[in-house]
Amino acid sequence: MRPGDELPPLEIPVTRTLIVAGAIASRDYQDVHHDAEAARRKGSPDVFMNILTTNGLVGRYITDHIGPGATLRKVAIRLGAPNHPGDTMVLRGTVETVDGGTATVRVVGANGIGTHVTGTVTVTLPTGEAG
Repeated sequence: MRPGDELPPLEIPVTRTLIVAGAIASRDYQDVHHDAEAARRKGSPDVFMNILTTNGLVGRYITDHIGPGATLRKVAIRLGAPNHPGDTMVLRGTVETVDGGTATVRVVGANGIGTHVTGTVTVTLPTGEAG
């Protein structure tokens, strides 16, 4: 792994089940994450994914790529366009730095209406992966 390396993209189908399950799993009971009518009353066309689900998916993207020996140290993200049911989010990553056994990867996730998430992930690499 070296600075400038690009991770292969990961396509994640955004289903209503993923949105609701992610909200429940993270104990986020805001109605906009499980009740479509409530979401519409608040100006959204449908339910939308919460930040904790996105945070988990970004972490999964990195650990799926690096392997089970990777340890996430920091996931710092910012949300943009919401993820609604029926869309697909595509995560892409670029290695920014590698310092000893730690790498920082810039991650961008886009859906059909724009950029859903941007951020960086700091990860400890398994032995033998450091650049």
